Amino acid sequence: MELIRPNTRYDFVGKRKFTLWVSATVLLISLGSIFLHGGLRYGVDFAGGLLIQVRFTKPVEISEVRNALEAMDYKGANVQKFGGEDEFLVRLEKVSEDLEEVSRSMQASLHERFKEQGVEIRRVEVVGPKVGSDLKRRALWAVGLSFLGILIYVGVRFHEFAYGFGGIMALVHDIIVTYGAISIFNLEYSLSLLAVILTIIGFSINDTIVIFDRVRENIKKLRKEELATIFNISINETLGRTILTTGTVMMVLLILFFFGGEVIHDFTIALIVGLITGTYSTVYVASPVVLLWEKHITGRKRKR
Repeated sequence: MELIRPNTRYDFVGKRKFTLWVSATVLLISLGSIFLHGGLRYGVDFAGGLLIQVRFTKPVEISEVRNALEAMDYKGANVQKFGGEDEFLVRLEKVSEDLEEVSRSMQASLHERFKEQGVEIRRVEVVGPKVGSDLKRRALWAVGLSFLGILIYVGVRFHEFAYGFGGIMALVHDIIVTYGAISIFNLEYSLSLLAVILTIIGFSINDTIVIFDRVRENIKKLRKEELATIFNISINETLGRTILTTGTVMMVLLILFFFGGEVIHDFTIALIVGLITGTYSTVYVASPVVLLWEKHITGRKRKR
């Protein structure tokens, strides 16, 4: 059974002028959100500090937890509900004292203060400021080197800079939009979301290479056709594969979002956004960039 008929000819490329405006608007909204929020909300992994996930077997109000922490001299602690009604996340950002000692002291104090409510410490994360700064630097290197490696790989594979440049522009689009979504939804940027970014880079460039490969094959077959027409034919020919790949991944992500629990909500939200923008950018960012390059740069060189 074929999902898409062989002679299907949706005019994807013909809408590139409109979609470029859509992309520009989304990018401005994403960058604007990051700017207005003063950057991303870094988690303990990057900012350094202490995080404790605590659950009570009996009902406890969030104000009680806050007041108890203030009474314990943890006035800088941030408390928020997490998961169930009686489950909370306690964050304490960079402190001058030994974080391990602060963690043990806080857990002991919570057990003592709420012994009648039944305290269960479900997760503890401790990251020193120097470690957090080092992780942030390594994260930037990871993303930067992945971009460089992909640019070299695509350029060598297709023997033309235009294809590598188009693929990188699509990745830049995807990363900015995903970071914008992280900012808009106020998600906590942690190592797990860095893993999302790297996953999106891999997924997006894979989709782009599949279409570019088909374009390269069709250029040999359809020598008399314009490049825009060849791109349109190639996108239509790979449409069934794109729908199946994206659809099955999206099904898994939606299941994880609704049934995976609060712990992975940020992860799945960011990945869903990245999956959507990664599929979109292959058709409406990477392809138009190559066409513009061929028209305004390579085309001029040939005329000379």
